[in-house]
Amino acid sequence: MSQNIPRTQKAAVVESHDAPIRIKDDHPVKQPEDLAPGECLIKMHCTGVCHTDLHARMGDWPFPCKLPLIGGHEGVGEIVAIGAHTVNSPVKIGDRVGVKWLADSCLQCEQCRKGLEQGCSKIKLSGYTVDGTFSQYVVSYVSHVTPIPENLSSQEAASFLCAGVTVYRALKYSRTTPGDWIVIPGAGGGLGHLAVQYAVQAFGLRVVAIDTGAEKKDLCSELGAEKWIDFRETKDLVKDIKAATGGEGPHAALVSAASSSAYEQAVDYLRPGGSLLLVGLPGKAQIGASIFWTVIKSIHLIGSYVGNRQDAREALDIASMGKIRCHFVLKPLSALTEVYEGMEQGTVVGRVVLDME
Repeated sequence: MSQNIPRTQKAAVVESHDAPIRIKDDHPVKQPEDLAPGECLIKMHCTGVCHTDLHARMGDWPFPCKLPLIGGHEGVGEIVAIGAHTVNSPVKIGDRVGVKWLADSCLQCEQCRKGLEQGCSKIKLSGYTVDGTFSQYVVSYVSHVTPIPENLSSQEAASFLCAGVTVYRALKYSRTTPGDWIVIPGAGGGLGHLAVQYAVQAFGLRVVAIDTGAEKKDLCSELGAEKWIDFRETKDLVKDIKAATGGEGPHAALVSAASSSAYEQAVDYLRPGGSLLLVGLPGKAQIGASIFWTVIKSIHLIGSYVGNRQDAREALDIASMGKIRCHFVLKPLSALTEVYEGMEQGTVVGRVVLDME
């Protein structure tokens, strides 16, 4: 059973890393009869734009993406078809669901059984190893799409599917307790402004926001950050962070900025026993922290990579309670190149969502 599906669609296609993005009006749509068991076809309402999409477009990560590629992995839409012979599908035609970075995993290996689905050796990644959400129709997988709470609009929900679940999971495993201090470099960006809110509203943490510019400062203060440090204005970042947290330094740092420099100073300003949450993904950078002081201060280095299916539901459920909101601007698909330019220049405040209808 399916709806009437067009043969072609509009899509943003990366044909090579050194060529402009092509907005095509005649990209083929996979038809319902061609869907494999377990696959579903989703008519997109909208999709968020993530820094990871820029890395895929530039080809600067250590493992290659497919080419040609349709990027995007924060999509919300309606299921319009499900592959024949799909057994025990948790979703049905007409459901509004989200497509995440983790498109599919085997669900049978040790990593999947332990809830680390993103570590599965058979993983499929939306907008990287399989085509993603910068198109009007997307093929995804019934076991991994995420139901969207009724009281969240599609535009509001989109960015929680990557930015939201990523920072939520990192905070969930941060070894912090309510009342602890956390520093968030990149706090005014897409991941960062959601991290500020989850830290305050869901985990009861006190936030020191680090970023630059008056607009980002105002946003972070509005969202609950107690302290603000402009990294372009400070003369001694480590000293200022320690002063903001009572002299000892924070209990944790969640680095959402895709910059190696944001990681390098964290060991210096964290208090003994603190946690460094590695979330932002600079393409080729190394951690330049002192091993000596990492050991002496008993610093915990915690790499946190997106989240599993349960993490995604929890992150969305908290957002649906009205505790967390995504600060976003809505733009057309044709603005994608302009959005990438803003990301490269660091001028995007919050998140950008593309209207696919």
